[in-house]
Amino acid sequence: METTAAREARGAEAPRLPAPPPSPAEPPAASPTPAAPRARPRLVFRTQLAHGSPTGKIEGFTNVRELYAKIAEAFGIAPTEILFCTLNSHKVDMQKLLGGQIGLEDFIFAHVRGETKEVEVTKTEDALGLTITDNGAGYAFIKRIKEGSIINRIEAVCVGDSIEAINDHSIVGCRHYEVAKMLRELPKSQPFTLRLVQPKRAFDMIGQRSRSSKCPMEAKVSSGRETLRLRSGGAATVEEVPSEFEEEASRRVDDLLESYMGIRDPELASTMVETSKKTVSVQEFARHLDSVLGEFAFPDEFVVEVWAAIGEAREACG
Repeated sequence: METTAAREARGAEAPRLPAPPPSPAEPPAASPTPAAPRARPRLVFRTQLAHGSPTGKIEGFTNVRELYAKIAEAFGIAPTEILFCTLNSHKVDMQKLLGGQIGLEDFIFAHVRGETKEVEVTKTEDALGLTITDNGAGYAFIKRIKEGSIINRIEAVCVGDSIEAINDHSIVGCRHYEVAKMLRELPKSQPFTLRLVQPKRAFDMIGQRSRSSKCPMEAKVSSGRETLRLRSGGAATVEEVPSEFEEEASRRVDDLLESYMGIRDPELASTMVETSKKTVSVQEFARHLDSVLGEFAFPDEFVVEVWAAIGEAREACG
């Protein structure tokens, strides 16, 4: 006989749980997204004013004018105060002049306007003995003074001096080859005046006329295997350091620029070497130079010598 307790136990039911909601339809598998390109690291350079200043940091420039603007902003000066820059040395050392390439670890020293001076020169020979370069931002300046030349005999004229005017005619904004041409065309035996601006110098640099010896303050920084290439048109690019052939060919072309035109311009020489790589004959090379550097109006004999010098450099470097 079934007891009341047994009937209650048999009749008891477990509580019902609410049914789970229906599973949503599985979304279609997303197609794999391509990996984002690796962001270029920020290129930050250290800089000082060559005559003495705290260290500043600059970035985000693609050409020399923008570089000068960044340096000027860092030190609260006008960009037009900067005459030129050297790399890893605060001295007026033309061997360390900033050109179109900066090593990624290079330290930039900006040389700013110092005293203005005026000298009178009498051109007793065809050549004055000056080699001119420019800063890429409107100032032409003296890169070399030939030993025993007319200019070498004028103590007031120094390497690094910016040429501001010839016979009171301002040449600010002129390229180096234009200034060199003006000086070549000055008549012989007729005095003329040069208005020069010397770079502001620290106390230990006063009295130096040309390139000076090493000094303990000089920072020698290894620039690694990459450089920032500044271009007059287009964005700056990070490139491998020039090969042995490129360095030798550029040096030879720069020597020819000095011999023919009275200028030195490693960046111009480098551009000419780069142009030669795209050509197979001197005629094709001449056409490419006209399209890239037509404003220089290089004479035919100069182009032929440049082509030969590049070929000799290629043979010398194997």
